[in-house]
Amino acid sequence: MTRRAGLISHPIELSIHWSAVLLLLATWQGSVFAQNPINANNEPKVTSVSARHVIGLEGVRKNTRGQLILANDVLKFQKNGGATVELKRASILSVFTGQQDKQVGGIPVVLGRAATPFGGGRAIALFSHKKYDVLTLEYRDNDGGLRGAIFQLAKGRAQLIKDELAADGVHISEISSKESKAQHGGRK
Repeated sequence: MTRRAGLISHPIELSIHWSAVLLLLATWQGSVFAQNPINANNEPKVTSVSARHVIGLEGVRKNTRGQLILANDVLKFQKNGGATVELKRASILSVFTGQQDKQVGGIPVVLGRAATPFGGGRAIALFSHKKYDVLTLEYRDNDGGLRGAIFQLAKGRAQLIKDELAADGVHISEISSKESKAQHGGRK
């Protein structure tokens, strides 16, 4: 009989242990979801991505590398080791995003593709291209003039800037490859 009493008390002990585990888990879950992980300290969210300024910003040379920084009410382009150009978020009217495919490797890769027999250059072309995101901003300058700036970012990075600006109510557009071909007369 003592054997049966031991068997009966064992499932009761297990259910008590599982109840304690579930209670601890529910308490932990409540404390985790009660916190706001985005602004736990009410600090402003800062988004920063590496970018290449293609053209458009006043005082910034073409093809300058730097950081695009969204913080508070401004979008900044900070040149690597240089000055910063700021645009107020309220002055940004539209954001256009797209993708660009660029061949990397320069002349040696082009010559290697041409010299590869039996159409092997096409296989080399598969590995010698890199995709980029293109971010185009339409904005008003301090004098009220309409301006535009184009940036080249690593693939997938334009989405971060686009999402932040869309939250502020900026008009967002995406240029598809069909629209791009139509604008350039069928050329890519």
